[in-house]
Amino acid sequence: MHVTKRDGALDLLKWLALLSMLLDHLRYVGISADWLYVPGRMAFPWFCLAMAANLARASAQKTEWRYLGWLLLFSVVSEIPYRLYILDPDTLNVMPTLALGLLVARGWQDPSIMSRLLGVAALVLAAVFPERLMFGFFGVLLPLALLMVFRRPWYFSLLPGLFCLAANQWQVLYDSARFGSSVAIFGIAICLFAPMLGLFLLRHGRHLQPPPMRRWAYALYPAHFLLLLLIRQVAA
Repeated sequence: MHVTKRDGALDLLKWLALLSMLLDHLRYVGISADWLYVPGRMAFPWFCLAMAANLARASAQKTEWRYLGWLLLFSVVSEIPYRLYILDPDTLNVMPTLALGLLVARGWQDPSIMSRLLGVAALVLAAVFPERLMFGFFGVLLPLALLMVFRRPWYFSLLPGLFCLAANQWQVLYDSARFGSSVAIFGIAICLFAPMLGLFLLRHGRHLQPPPMRRWAYALYPAHFLLLLLIRQVAA
């Protein structure tokens, strides 16, 4: 599979990941909608898959540092809106996880000493401070897992599906599923199959032409927290 410079399927994947994240965060507006947890499980693996798709391109070496810079910048910019909206959060916002995941994946992909050292350093940070990272240690490994199976047959996507499940507190989901929670059961299924669904879209949806998602989309992450916070304040 070859990812073109302006891949319509990749843009659509990013829009769907953004929609999934928005649905997930609607649970904190103040409405009773626990079922939104299920579509919300697709957001993180699809953002990681978009990262893997960008790294798989031949031009990735020219853009990786710019990519990392944007992630680090919005890790800082997003933290205050994130903490204003998510009351008593246990972790940092998702951007630091993605930034570390980028370094790990690129360290595996690029044999240069700098990339390897940064990848190892990111892996060590994820192993030492998993409780501070959204999606933890396995969330940092997920972009690498997706990059490793990016051009392989579809059934290899079950491997990153397991990483995705582990990143989503699989033990809590498993215990809830044992007691018959439909949200937990469908949540487990989405975690396992989200990478496969995303890869299917990238391989068969390149003829689609949604609006391109460019660098301005980074600002949508902190902005959506502020918008939902406003909605919660108005509805209170």
